[in-house]
Parts: sequence; C-alpha cells; structure tokens
Amino acid sequence: MFGRKFTEFSCAAILILATPNLTAAESLRDSLRNAYQNSGLLVQNRALLRAADEKVAGAVAALRPVISWSSKFSHSYNDVANSDSVTTSLNAKWLLYDFGSSDLQTDALEKTVLATRESLVSIEQNVLLRAVTAHMNYRRSVEFVSLRSANVELIEQELRAAQDRFEVGEVTRTDVALAEARLASARAALAGAQGDLAKAAAEYHAVVGRKPGDLVTPSSLPKLPKDASAAIATARAHHPNLKRVQYEVAAAELALKVAQQAYRPKFEAGAGLSNVDLDSSLTRNLSLTVSGPVYSSGAIASASRAAMAQRDAKRAGLHVAGLEVEQEVRNAFVVLEVARAKGTATDRQIEAASVAFRGVREEASLGARTTLDVLNAEQELLDARVSRISTRIDEQIASYSLLAAMGKLTATELDLGVKTYDPAEYYNLVKSAPRAKSKQGAALDRVLQGLAGN
Repeated sequence: MFGRKFTEFSCAAILILATPNLTAAESLRDSLRNAYQNSGLLVQNRALLRAADEKVAGAVAALRPVISWSSKFSHSYNDVANSDSVTTSLNAKWLLYDFGSSDLQTDALEKTVLATRESLVSIEQNVLLRAVTAHMNYRRSVEFVSLRSANVELIEQELRAAQDRFEVGEVTRTDVALAEARLASARAALAGAQGDLAKAAAEYHAVVGRKPGDLVTPSSLPKLPKDASAAIATARAHHPNLKRVQYEVAAAELALKVAQQAYRPKFEAGAGLSNVDLDSSLTRNLSLTVSGPVYSSGAIASASRAAMAQRDAKRAGLHVAGLEVEQEVRNAFVVLEVARAKGTATDRQIEAASVAFRGVREEASLGARTTLDVLNAEQELLDARVSRISTRIDEQIASYSLLAAMGKLTATELDLGVKTYDPAEYYNLVKSAPRAKSKQGAALDRVLQGLAGN
C-alpha cells in the first residue's frame, strides 16, 4: 500500500514540476513560434550575417575618395642651434581605375552575403526541427508516464486478485510471487519514464525558451509530397545548404578573377595641403599614380593557383551537397513510410491484444488460466500501446524532418504568424556604405537599437 502511494505521489510530483502551466493547451505551432523568437542561435547567426553585410560596405567604401589628416612635430638640433617645427597636412586619395578588380571583389562579397543568408535559413530549420522533436518527445514522455502509471495500478489489482485466490487455495504462492515481481518491474519502468519526462522537459526548455505547459499532439500531419521524386525536386530548388554552396561557387569564381587581375596596374589620384608652423603659405599638390607589380617572386602566381583550387573545391562541394540533399530526402521519406506502416500494424496489434487480455482475464477468473497467463497478456497489451504511442510521435517527427530535408521547414513556409527576420533590411541600409552622420546612418542606428534587444 505504501509503495502504491509513493508511486502515485512521485508521478504527480514529476508531472507538476515538468508541466507548470496546465491552464491552457499549447500546440506544436505555439512551441515553434516560441523557439523561433527565443533562439539565441538565430540571434548569433543574424549578427554574423550583418558582419558579412558590412564587408560589402567596406569594399564599396574603398572605391571612394579617402581623406586623412596628419600633424607632425619635429625638433632639430646641432652644435650651433635648435629648432622646432609643426607640419600639418590634409591629404586625399582616390582609386580611379584598376581594370575592374575592386568591382569583382565587391561582387564576390555579395555572393558571400547570399551564401551566409542560406546558412541562416539552414540554422532556422535546425532550430525548428529541434523544437518539433522536443515538443513531440515531451508528449511521448507524458503519455508513457500515464501508461506506466495505469499499468502499475492494473498489476496491483492483479496482485490483490492473486492474493485472494491464494487464500482460498485456487493458486499457489508462485502465482503471487510472479505478480509481485511483475509489479516491481512495472514500478521500475514508471520511475524510468518519470526520469525521461524530466529530461524531455529540460530539453524543451532549452530549445523553446520556456517550460512546457499542457502540450498537445497535433491532430494532423503537414502537407507533404506523394513520392520521393517530388520531394527531391523541391529540395533541389529550395534546400538552403544546396543554395549556399551554389553562392559559394559563384564567389570562388569571382575570387579567381580577382587573383588573375593582380598583374594589372591601378591608377590613383591624390591631392594634398600642407603647412609648416601655421604661419607660412599653404603648399598644394596634385598627383596621379600608376602602380603595378614587376616581380613578386611567384607570390601572385601562387595566389592565383590557390584561388583556382578553391574554385574547384567549391564545385566539387556542390556535387556532394546535391547528393547529400537527395540522400537526406530519401532517408526522411523511408523513415516516414516506416512510421506509417508501424502505426497501422500496432493498431491491429492493440486491437488483438485487448481482446486476448480480456479473454485471458475472464478465463483466469474461472480457473482456466494462471496468473502468469494474465500478466503476460497484460504485458503484450502494454507493449502494443507503447509502440503505438511511439509510432504516432515518430510519424510526426518524420514528417517535419522531411519538410526540413526539402528546405521547407521555416517560419515563413509554416506560416507561424511571427515577425520574421528580414536579412535584406540591414543589407539595403549598409550596402552603399553610409556615413555615420547622415539620414541613412540615422536609420541604421534605429535598426541597430531594435536589434540590440533581440
């Protein structure tokens, strides 16, 4: 009796600790929204994307005039006299022409920005898929605890029945011992299920950013293609990993062109004002500089070959990425089909096991079956119910894994109803390299202030 009360108390305690908000049901959609809004990983990689945006701004700024000033104090002395002087100068330098090398560099950085955006989409998919898995595994754990708790109560009833029959001589002490052993095993399984529930709650909290409430299992699956071929075609057009490598190939090809331009000269214009001791007349100068390499000891040729090797590696990576995406889709499809098939089979298994358990229990009450027969029939029914819970959960996870393999597991594609991060907003503000004290710079400051709290 004490053991039963302890089991009920511990089950209730773990459920209260793991599910503090039992007032309102939380759907999978709610979990995905919270995961998207609270993910520190997404915030981190959005910042990395903005850093890539700024590299484009830096490349654009390098094509504009650069104005600098300097002030130099010098002290001269010899055996006859000492003298001090202050030289102040203002200089401007402007790259006029470099045969398109700077423009190619800017284009390469723009492709890198696009590749980084696709990396962010890939991370978003990982975050949302982990949230789906955490939500569904928590539901699995809750149902397992409920099932194991009901199983303990049922075996306790069987134990009491075996004890009553033992007292009137219908069964032996062995039957009672079998029931006691099965009850101890059921209580151990319940304790394990409660531990799994606590771990599932911790995983949910880490992924979604809040403790799980009364989570519910979705009543339907997301819309999916009918066959693997259609899913693969979608993945080839939308998967962020594949698109990222495509942009990386384009950036590598542009980088190779930049390396090959290193032999060409560049033209720069310069202007300057200088003054000595602030009391002499200004010295003005204008300059036009043409510069280029004559001999680099093979460094330029080596850099060009390295850029070519990088280009070739990215091209090979594109082929590998395509194969990986296709394999990922096929694997996800297989897992989904297996879950569906197992679900159909376990439905029939539960139906048959329920009939068998009721029959064996009735026959045992008439003396035609032993306590062990009843316990075995009950265990088969329990196993069938456990399998059905898992296959239902696995089918949900597999369906969203297939969406991720297709590149469709994003907040926009799922229509989560949250304000999504627009990667073009920041890029459009900085791509022209605005000055800090300008109208566009002020707009950029407001955007940055909004991001600071994200």
